Amino acid sequence: MTFPCCGTLCSLLIATGLLLGTIGQSPSCSGQDAGSDKGSAVAGINIWPQLAPGESTAEVGTPLAPRPSDPTITRIEKITRPTIDVFPAKNPSGSAVLILPGGGFRYVVPDLEGSEAAEWLGELGITAFVLRYRTSEGPENAWKRPLQDSQRAIRWIRARADQWNIDPAKVGLLGFSAGGQVAAIHLTSVESAYEAIDQIDRQSFRPDFSLLIYPWRIYDEQTRSLISPIRVTQQTPPAFIVHTHDDNSTSLGAVHYYACLKVQAIPAELHVYQTGGHGYGTRSRPNSMIGTWKDRATEWLQINGLSAD
Repeated sequence: MTFPCCGTLCSLLIATGLLLGTIGQSPSCSGQDAGSDKGSAVAGINIWPQLAPGESTAEVGTPLAPRPSDPTITRIEKITRPTIDVFPAKNPSGSAVLILPGGGFRYVVPDLEGSEAAEWLGELGITAFVLRYRTSEGPENAWKRPLQDSQRAIRWIRARADQWNIDPAKVGLLGFSAGGQVAAIHLTSVESAYEAIDQIDRQSFRPDFSLLIYPWRIYDEQTRSLISPIRVTQQTPPAFIVHTHDDNSTSLGAVHYYACLKVQAIPAELHVYQTGGHGYGTRSRPNSMIGTWKDRATEWLQINGLSAD
């Protein structure tokens, strides 16, 4: 098997070692205003001044009925007005992370794959922003509107860096599941997904670092490479990547993404756990060590000078 996504053949031997455990980092190469209380969470901030691109309505979405298997998980569907929830760090390091929850594009999960991760990041001195991006009814290019929202949100964060005690050069992107697919596309994009509309869009939409947690379906089984919108280059930011061997979404996408970063000599770290399935967020799972991924991510953030410790 080869990794044609980078224009260079990569042996599967690279990936074989990855599946067995932790891989260290490689050498570097290639709206509406929020409140003034920087210590309190602020919810529902608009990222677009009026309607989002291509929209005719501005709906914040409707909660789906809780699933009996886990009523603690919130699912919001029919979002046409994307918003940000801000979780300021009490002892800010200057770093910020935009979180893209999962939900298969039909809905967004703002707690399991949003606020719970924001709380963990806050403990590290990292201010977190949970994006409730626009959802979609159909599967065709369902990532396009969320990509617009994600790019706009990164620019929005940088435009308000002083307000939230953020270093504009330390703005990262974290994506879970479908949000991980959007994040991978965002991280490798070189052009804006929408036309500039105001001063905010003068900011760069390129994140400075990334965390991809069980990114959903970024592997194309027909081409045996990353899906076509994902094109890793020397400008792609460093990444911390997590997946499980028993996730049907599949971990091959995570392996290929890491391999492409390796070819470009971009700092990266990949963890593929044997068990854990999909959709665990920052929580633990029975008979799995997947709950320790936060510890590995904490170490990675510390090594890269992005946390308060």
